[in-house]
Amino acid sequence: MALIELQELSKVYGFGEATTLALDEIELSIEKGEFIAVMGPSGSGKTTLLNVIGLLDRPTHGVYKLDGRSISRLRPGQQAKLRRDRIGFVFQSYNLLPRLNVLDNVALPLAYKGMLPVKRWQRASDMLEQVGMREREYFMPRHLSSGQAQRAAIARALINKPGIIIADEPTGNLDSFDSKVVMELFADIHRQGNTILLVTHNPELTRYASRVIYMSDGMIVGDEKTAIGHLAKGARRIYFSRYRRTPEDITAGLSALMHDVPGKELADIPKSSKPRRKTKRASRKAAK
Repeated sequence: MALIELQELSKVYGFGEATTLALDEIELSIEKGEFIAVMGPSGSGKTTLLNVIGLLDRPTHGVYKLDGRSISRLRPGQQAKLRRDRIGFVFQSYNLLPRLNVLDNVALPLAYKGMLPVKRWQRASDMLEQVGMREREYFMPRHLSSGQAQRAAIARALINKPGIIIADEPTGNLDSFDSKVVMELFADIHRQGNTILLVTHNPELTRYASRVIYMSDGMIVGDEKTAIGHLAKGARRIYFSRYRRTPEDITAGLSALMHDVPGKELADIPKSSKPRRKTKRASRKAAK
């Protein structure tokens, strides 16, 4: 039995002429222990899909089953408890509360469960040690680097020992070094048997996934199993097309450079990139 099963699932926002079809009859089955990367252009429905799976949003049509249980049959309070105990969330913007230190931020989900302060602080401190943040447990969020803030957010997501981790662009605000640190943490979490769903625009991050789903216009248009450590085939096409250069690209880039860097002389530009200057005769012909 699949851990997560979606059958003809759709999500519609708005009414009348303002209606937006965010998810269009999604069919998806996810097994326990999979690491799934979700890719697609902005507006393709990636975040909406994760919000529905994470019980942050309700589908308009279709069936969502978690561990064989139909979510639509659960009352809001039951869904909230299921979300709290079974699912951990990591967001691009960290969502740490600015008035609480790191330790209290990580321990917050345990406070909602009614755990006594000393016990939840000890557990939060142990979780921070796992992500390499114990020495900063009394720091305020504003005193953390982006990578440190995201590691604290991951510790908070793991504090209830959820089986499912949902991460929406978790490296979107990080540099390459911090991105690797965060993704290695996700790899460790995955090796412990957790199911991970990660939205990303970065093809390189598919190396950590065991499966890649491609979305467009609210639909799943591709579903590829891949070996961990290897760039997914579909992601490889995206990667190389993103960095392809044409003569028009080079000219446009040169024009932007000249516009954005005042005082830049043509002599500073390699000869292969220097645009031709019009002669006086060519200028007179153009004027005629």
